[in-house]
Amino acid sequence: MISHIFGEIAQSGEGYVVIDVAGIGYHVNVPKSISQELAGRKEKVKLHTYLHVREDALILYGFLEQSQLEMFKLLISVTRVGPAIAMNILSQIKIEELAAAIIHEDEKVLTHISGVGAKNAKRLILELKDKMKKKMEGVTLAVSSVNYDAVSALVSLGFPRQEAQRAVEAVSVGGGSVEAIIKAALLKMRE
Repeated sequence: MISHIFGEIAQSGEGYVVIDVAGIGYHVNVPKSISQELAGRKEKVKLHTYLHVREDALILYGFLEQSQLEMFKLLISVTRVGPAIAMNILSQIKIEELAAAIIHEDEKVLTHISGVGAKNAKRLILELKDKMKKKMEGVTLAVSSVNYDAVSALVSLGFPRQEAQRAVEAVSVGGGSVEAIIKAALLKMRE
């Protein structure tokens, strides 16, 4: 198994990078957020990797942080969630938000991820809730419960999760109640 890869970025595209290691280019599938972050970088990078073996291909998946790789492994352990769906999920949501959604059994947040329907959302919650609680034990989630509730409310009103997250983060600096944060975030999104 290839546990990590270290080298220069020879090429990057949407959802992948090619890492040059001693003259050999390794095609590594990465979440879109990581491919955007690595685009144009000239220094060497280290990606934590997972090698997926199919009968017709060997596919490398890479992540900048070990925690992202661990979340990927948890996701692919769920029934009917393969590497492509897991990468899609990790491309659209931060791992802290994903963990919070699973722990709080928030299907709405999960179903707003393209490619994740109601059945997959329920399956993710059912199969990962206990594992996620153990993984996150002792770790404070970066998303406060008030902010999480405000984002969930905005998502349930039909706003895109990422837009709601940005607005809530922008207005919740001083704290406040869920209602106050929602009102301020709605005003922020109208600007």
